[in-house]
Amino acid sequence: EAKDLEKEVCFVDIAYDEIPERYYKDSEDLRYFKSEKTQRGMLTEGWRDTQKPIMCSYKLVTVKFEVWGLQTRVEQFVHKVVRDILLIGHRQAFAWVDEWYDMAMDDVRMYEKNMHEQTNIKVWFDQPSTNSPPADEIQSDANAS
Repeated sequence: EAKDLEKEVCFVDIAYDEIPERYYKDSEDLRYFKSEKTQRGMLTEGWRDTQKPIMCSYKLVTVKFEVWGLQTRVEQFVHKVVRDILLIGHRQAFAWVDEWYDMAMDDVRMYEKNMHEQTNIKVWFDQPSTNSPPADEIQSDANAS
């Protein structure tokens, strides 16, 4: 069971932890970003101890890859990828605060739905296949989820 496994606590610093270079965007660098609506930011060293309000997000990630000779390497790789995804996602949530700050919950759900549909379309058309489905078929797939 997961409760019997060794646990490691990893703190993620959305402003100062290194992210893969291909995901870096100046507009999402929280050391230099300041929200116009909330006046939050620019995050300086030690921001977790000085900023108010602050949000904590707890994630429990369990990875099992029981293949002799590959287990440690694959499990470490998956943990790194998950950490990078969480780091980038939380950086974006902070950097995009002016887009969502005034939204009601129904607005947030609609925004999520639109982003889901746009992502599905992007994934379909970025595939190296010449057999891309028509846009209305992609729209139908998005509505089914």
